[in-house]
Amino acid sequence: MSKAIRFHKTGGADVLVYEDVEVGDPGEGQARVRNKAIGLNFIDTYHRSGLYPLPLPSGVGLEAAGVVEAIGPGVDYLKVGDRVAYAGGPPGAYSEVRVMPADRLVKVPDGITDEQAAAMMLKGLTAQYLLRSTFRVQAGQTVLFHAAAGGVGLIAGQWLKALGVHAIGTVGSDEKAAIAKAHGYEHTIVYTRENFVERVKEIMGGAKLPVVYDSVGKDTYMGSLDCLQPRGMLVVFGNGSGPVPAFDLNLLAAKGSLYVTRPTLVSYVGKRAELVAAADELFQVVLSGQVKIEINQRYALKDAQRAHADLEGRRTTGSTILMP
Repeated sequence: MSKAIRFHKTGGADVLVYEDVEVGDPGEGQARVRNKAIGLNFIDTYHRSGLYPLPLPSGVGLEAAGVVEAIGPGVDYLKVGDRVAYAGGPPGAYSEVRVMPADRLVKVPDGITDEQAAAMMLKGLTAQYLLRSTFRVQAGQTVLFHAAAGGVGLIAGQWLKALGVHAIGTVGSDEKAAIAKAHGYEHTIVYTRENFVERVKEIMGGAKLPVVYDSVGKDTYMGSLDCLQPRGMLVVFGNGSGPVPAFDLNLLAAKGSLYVTRPTLVSYVGKRAELVAAADELFQVVLSGQVKIEINQRYALKDAQRAHADLEGRRTTGSTILMP
C-alpha cells in the first residue's frame, strides 16, 4: 500500500483525505514513479472545488518529480532509475507512488534537483507556452502580467527580462511587489490600492499594450481589455477570482478588434514531441541561470489541506511543494 491525497466529494480544503491506495504494476505504455517532490498549483483547487469536474473519488495534483520504479511493455524511451518529472494529467500527483502514462514523463537533466523540477514543470511549461507560443513576445515590447508574484508570474518575469521584454506586474501587497521586481518586473502595480488600468496608462504615457496575461479572471478581465492596443490579445489562463462571465463579443470590436484566448497546457504539449521540446526549452533557460526556481513554501504531503488553504488565502508566493 501507498499513501495519497484523494477527495470523495467536492468542496473546501477539508475534503482532502490522506489515505492508503493500492498501486499496481504498469501496463502497456505506462510507468510506475516514486515521487520525490510534488508541485502545488491553483488548478488543484479547481479540481477539488468542482470548478473543473472530475469523476469521484479522485486523486489530485498534476505535477511532480521522482524516479522510475518500473516500466510496462512498449516503453523504450525510459528505464528504471531514470529521474523524471511531469506536468498535466491525469490527476494524482499528490501520492507517494503512482502509475501513469509514460509518454507524459520527461527526463530531468543533471543540474536540476527533484524539488526544483517538481516546482517548475507545470508553472514553467505554462510560462513557456504563454510567452513562446500563445503570444510570442518580442524584445522591446511591454506586457502586463497579473499575479506577478505567483509561481507562474515569477518564472515569467525572469524569462521576459531574458527575452528583452519590459514587464509590468500586478501584485496584492508591497511585499509581493518587491518580490516581483526582484524577478524581472520593471514596474509593479499593487491592485489593492491602485487602479491597474490607470497605472498602465501612466507607465506607458498613454500608449497601450500588445498582450495582457491574466490568471485572475473575473475581477480583472474587463480592465485587462482596456489595457490593450487595437488587435491586442488578452490571454486568460486562470480563474483566481472566478471564471470570466459571458459577455457580448461585440465588446471586442468596440475596444479595437481585440483577441481573447483561453489556453490550457494540454493543448500545447498534447503530443510527446511537443512536450519534450517545451520541457527542453524550460530546462535550458533554468540551467543557464536566466530563470531561477525558488521554492518559498514546503509542506508534508499529509498537510495538503493546509497547503490548499494557504494558497487560496494568498499566503504563498512563488513555488510551493509537497514532500511525500
